[in-house]
Amino acid sequence: KPVEKSLTDIANALQRSAQKMQARLSALPKPEYPSELPVSAKKDDIAAAIQQHQVVIVCGETGSGKTTQLPKICLELGRGVSGLIGHTQPRRIAARSVASRIAQELNSPLGQTVGYKVRFNDKLSESSYIKLMTDGILLAETQGDKFLNAYDTIIIDEAHERSLNIDFLLGYLKQLLPKRPDLKVIVTSATIDAERFSNHFVGAPIIEVSGRTYPVEVRYRPLGKSGFRAKEIAEAENAQFDLDDDTIFGIARKAKTEARWLEEDDEEEAIEEAILDAADDLLRQGDGDILVFLPGEREIRDTADHLRKYQGRSAKLKHIEVLPLFARLSIEDQQKIFKSHSARRIVLATNVAETSLTVPGIKYVIDAGLARMNRYSPRAKVEQLQIEKISQAAAKQRAGRCGRVSNGICVRLYSEEDFNSRPAFTEPEILRSSLASVILRMAALRLGDVTEFPFIEAPSSRLIADGYLLLQELGAVNEQRQIT
Repeated sequence: KPVEKSLTDIANALQRSAQKMQARLSALPKPEYPSELPVSAKKDDIAAAIQQHQVVIVCGETGSGKTTQLPKICLELGRGVSGLIGHTQPRRIAARSVASRIAQELNSPLGQTVGYKVRFNDKLSESSYIKLMTDGILLAETQGDKFLNAYDTIIIDEAHERSLNIDFLLGYLKQLLPKRPDLKVIVTSATIDAERFSNHFVGAPIIEVSGRTYPVEVRYRPLGKSGFRAKEIAEAENAQFDLDDDTIFGIARKAKTEARWLEEDDEEEAIEEAILDAADDLLRQGDGDILVFLPGEREIRDTADHLRKYQGRSAKLKHIEVLPLFARLSIEDQQKIFKSHSARRIVLATNVAETSLTVPGIKYVIDAGLARMNRYSPRAKVEQLQIEKISQAAAKQRAGRCGRVSNGICVRLYSEEDFNSRPAFTEPEILRSSLASVILRMAALRLGDVTEFPFIEAPSSRLIADGYLLLQELGAVNEQRQIT
């Protein structure tokens, strides 16, 4: 009798599962695709590749629509029924905004058909098909769901960022796929090094999608050359009282920028002045908002204060709305960025706006050419968050943000020679991190031996040995390389 009861319970559970699957299949949304997005033209090719292969690489330029449309293509294929469509983003702000956008396109309240899960915030329901989350959340879920049975499809978005979390996930999925033949994986990237991802997954097909971009004029305006020239002084002297207040104010400020850079050599203040100078010029070019890229939250706050200080003294700046955009911004302040507005805006952003988020209405970009990067110092034996020059690829991504709605202008606050001397791509985080911290994180996540893990770019054996040596000195591992 106990055996019969067990068999009956199993049969009932299977029946309930089948009924639930049928109900989810019947309620599957019928997505539509915006014709203006380039990815819509490739919809059939992408769908065929997903059906025929376990892993597909989709590389698309800025504005292609891959982030919002790929989950909808998966829905149309019947994915999301036996498990969720997991869709990872590098940052919380992107996970929330992308979830909101896809829900809007599917005419569903956020949290029903489409939900999200980020640190300290979970908006999902049993009826959800698509789950947006940070890559860190999915990585943490591998601890309680080793085979990721909660998902039938995984989309790793913005893989070109090559953070540690992304590299860990790509390695973990490579090991998992033979054990989960039903699982589909889609890796998306900007048009950067797509072959590397394809090779990692043993020849996964690459589908390229063009970007929806207009021509962007790049202007180089290095610090110390803000545009203040003798010609402008002569014009001011000749015109004398015919100049309006804005022109007089602009010439005076350009002189101040030159003096500050030449006399004080204060780079931070010079950058703030150069941004003010460039913004003033761009506001004269015509309609459209300005996106300014800065290295971090502190620089954003300082520049915002600097802009607001001058707003009352310039008719051009007086009615401009200045908005910050960084990862730790409150949800309420984040939503201001995406709301419709009548006044012109200057949005001060970190690299969160480089690829993860699309700020609407941007026609001009001012790029300081800097970002905060985590880097390990072998001499000091510590990791430091320091300001560094961005790569050429990152600079191109930034410039592409202003070619979305019309022809754009990107002002780079550095020289063309400086740009040409920069590395082509951003160095993956694992190659600039302490291997000691990588080893500890892998141990905490139970990812196995660092020497055997299938990294896209494995760290050298010397760096691994140095990492273990440091951990031994700290008493974190024993001589057998086991965590103490």
